[in-house]
Amino acid sequence: MNRLLKLLLYPLMQIYARIYPVRYAKKIGVAINGDVKIYGSSYSMFSTEPYLVTLGDNVYISVGARFVCHDGSTLPFRKEFPDLELAGEIKVGNNVFIGTGALLLPRVTVGNNCVVGANSVVTKDVPDNSIVGGNPAKFIKSTFDFLEKAKNNSLKIGHLTGNDKVVAYKQIFNKK
Repeated sequence: MNRLLKLLLYPLMQIYARIYPVRYAKKIGVAINGDVKIYGSSYSMFSTEPYLVTLGDNVYISVGARFVCHDGSTLPFRKEFPDLELAGEIKVGNNVFIGTGALLLPRVTVGNNCVVGANSVVTKDVPDNSIVGGNPAKFIKSTFDFLEKAKNNSLKIGHLTGNDKVVAYKQIFNKK
């Protein structure tokens, strides 16, 4: 009966995670310590140990980012060492953006005021005020340097939303 119930709930949980990604993350055990925005579904964002993930305040997580708190590479060795297990927490500080497709691995802390680039694989701690990217993720520049360049290149429409933003983009890029 338990298996049938899981089978019936599976599509409902996927829908719930798409409509309410932050609520779903909390429901499965992710520690959320402030305002968090998750774009897209959070259904497969957190691995089998979501309770090992802590997210700070003012955190933005893009579509397809993943938090994997365990290391399955020990599985082939379990015949000889049945209790072999590697896992660890993932902690994300305040004022953080995690790009599309980024992968955060066990025992990683992302500091405050950081950006993790799209499709980056974070295998080591990210210091405060850092922009990282790549596989494995490496330091690219300080958040201060990034922000100065972003301010100089800004389209000045970040305050707009919805159709107003679409209209502004089309006007800036001469699209009808």
